[in-house]
Amino acid sequence: MSGNSDPLSPRAKLAVTAGKAAAAVSRAAGRGSGSVIGGRVALKLDPDLLARLATHLDVILVSATNGKTTTTRLIAEALRAAGPVVSNALGANMPAGITSALAGGSDAKFAVIEVDEKYLAGVARDTDPKCIALLNLSRDQLDRAAETRMMAEHWREGLSGSKAVVVANADDPLVVWAASSSPNVMWVAAGQMWKDDAWSCPSCGGVMQRPGDDWFCGECGFRRPTPTWALSGDHVLDPHGSAWPIHLQLPGRANKANAASSAAVAAVFGVPPQVALERMYQVQAVAGRYDVVQFMQRDLRLLLAKNPAGWLETFSLIDPPPTPVILSVNARGADGTDTSWLWDVDYTRLTGHPIFVLGDRKLDLAVRLEVANQHFQVCENLDQAVQMAPPGRIEVIANYTAFQDLRRRVGN
Repeated sequence: MSGNSDPLSPRAKLAVTAGKAAAAVSRAAGRGSGSVIGGRVALKLDPDLLARLATHLDVILVSATNGKTTTTRLIAEALRAAGPVVSNALGANMPAGITSALAGGSDAKFAVIEVDEKYLAGVARDTDPKCIALLNLSRDQLDRAAETRMMAEHWREGLSGSKAVVVANADDPLVVWAASSSPNVMWVAAGQMWKDDAWSCPSCGGVMQRPGDDWFCGECGFRRPTPTWALSGDHVLDPHGSAWPIHLQLPGRANKANAASSAAVAAVFGVPPQVALERMYQVQAVAGRYDVVQFMQRDLRLLLAKNPAGWLETFSLIDPPPTPVILSVNARGADGTDTSWLWDVDYTRLTGHPIFVLGDRKLDLAVRLEVANQHFQVCENLDQAVQMAPPGRIEVIANYTAFQDLRRRVGN
């Protein structure tokens, strides 16, 4: 909290101290950052702690199926032009992890918080955000998050009447449906590469018409709103029609879209697009994503893809054949235990690449690749895959816990 804020109550101070102690013990035991267990301990001692910690902060919430960690990082960099920022930069995006992050931000002006889609409404209720960024909704962890229309409805109900400025992607019908219950929405034309979750109207269930970049429902009239911000090639168009160049070290069109939404959020707090976009150039990698690491005398680029939309975006930015590709898939609790989503990924896009498969669910992935008529080899571990891969930089694509396993193996 800022220096002129009221001090925390003794109970809240005790909760913060106990949470930090629990996190330190977890780190010392080698069990990760400790942010989740620390937050759980703190909330047990003071169930209202998240709301108390947010009271004197300008809170920005970021939620989506894909891109929320990166967008949170880009917004945080942009807003540092206007004051100190606290953020859950490592992606602990449920209430416990968010509480831990805010507990470490005593001098911050802004809190830029990534929020798991399922928890957005509750965290918004607790933190009274000034701005909420909604990027996309697509199928992900069906065993935990249910289907996308239900998630959109959950957002729509939870954000109804919110005082926050909602910065929302005009190209995703599910996001538009969810955001339309809010009185103050800023629409961004950020694009939508994956459309397979948005062919039925979220308002009436009718079939969506999708001519070009436009979309509308021919039955109830629900349609794409007019955006005031837009991604246009390598530029962001602001509400005045000015075009600002995007210079990122992060690859791919999806990250340009993230930058466009981030520039719109920064503008809500008075940071001009030119300043915001220049600051975003500082971001080279996000929690290990996009990092190029040396392992066994080879260059490996680490890429995270955890659902069909994410895999589609990732395939668009890997080096062309014959670049070797390692794919790793797990199905642990944090990934979702249902791997049926593999059948929604177009693996024919990997034709011509030497493919090496590993992870807990490597045989599930092998069956999917066999049906897609791809040539691949199943490997026991990363070391074997790297040894077998032909020369050149290796693209390594993994879902969430598989990605963490790989980072630990390469010492990243």
